[in-house]
Amino acid sequence: MLTELLYIAAGLLIAAAVAGGAAWAYPLGGDVIWGCGVFAMVATVLMGIAPLRRAVALDRETR
Repeated sequence: MLTELLYIAAGLLIAAAVAGGAAWAYPLGGDVIWGCGVFAMVATVLMGIAPLRRAVALDRETR
């Protein structure tokens, strides 16, 4: 379970870093870039829910 949470956190940090770097490099499009970055972060969390639920279920089975 901890591994899945770390993958989600890493994905969020990378998405924020990419969006921040892109917004810094092209300030005129910063609003649009950050909007896409937020969308990527939401997608990262949503895609991580199913693996996280499976990991929690497997942890409960092994106890």
